[in-house]
Amino acid sequence: MKVLALNGSARKNGNSATMLKHATKGAKKAGAETKLINLFDLNYKGCTGCVSCKLLGGRSFGRCARRDGLTTVLTEAIESDVLLLASPIYFNDVTGMLRSFLERFWFPAITYTKERKLLYPKRIKVGMIFTTNAPSEFYTDFYNGLVRTSSWIIGDTEYVTAADTWQFDDYSKYAADMFDAAAKKRRHEEVFPVECRKAYEMGKRLAATG
Repeated sequence: MKVLALNGSARKNGNSATMLKHATKGAKKAGAETKLINLFDLNYKGCTGCVSCKLLGGRSFGRCARRDGLTTVLTEAIESDVLLLASPIYFNDVTGMLRSFLERFWFPAITYTKERKLLYPKRIKVGMIFTTNAPSEFYTDFYNGLVRTSSWIIGDTEYVTAADTWQFDDYSKYAADMFDAAAKKRRHEEVFPVECRKAYEMGKRLAATG
């Protein structure tokens, strides 16, 4: 069982990365081979719309034609049994790095044929992790939209979240007095571990059933 974990946050020890690491530990507990990649370490761009992945008989049919820092990651993702993705929410979306990955991972898999044939060789289990300093349920529609798209193109997809997250080490040093820093800290100490446990259990479950 191969599990690929992709951190879409620039922070390697932030909330998203921490939850992703817990999910990866859960997958390891289930006996899976795991690999974690920080997308911000790579040099790549999003889909350019070259449509080479749709060219019948073309060298890149069903695969992204671009050659850059994401090329080998895309191959590893296609060959994985479980894909774990993590990102904070920036302006109602995942980070640009994860969004660019999704564009280049999703688009080559689909066709414009009447039967909407999919081109990847197998279905892949997907677990998504989202973190936000907004209240719980604030982005539920957005999360569900990503899950529907991923479930159609890649395979069964589920997600876990952390909301109302701890963002600054010292809130008094930042223009952030709309937040109750004490309440944020208390939630980080009491609730965030529970959210990390949910990520762990998701990783373990997906690796056991993928």
